[in-house]
Amino acid sequence: MDVTIEVELDEAQVARLDVLAAETNRPRNLLLKEAIERFVAFQSAQIAQIKEGIAQLDRGEHATDEELDAIEAELEALARRTA
Repeated sequence: MDVTIEVELDEAQVARLDVLAAETNRPRNLLLKEAIERFVAFQSAQIAQIKEGIAQLDRGEHATDEELDAIEAELEALARRTA
């Protein structure tokens, strides 16, 4: 069952949404539903990853200072080669 939710958008947002709807030949409502679904999925995945990271830290599963220094050195060397 669908539920109606009221959302306030400014005129520029509505105009951009309407252009996208016209260009894709899809209803505005469908575009909004897809955008919300993607946003919620992305945020949920981020939260899950953060919680897993915290759990790993709690279990003592993390890089040592020496490992982090080595990674930093590798990244700096890569940056110098590509600059």
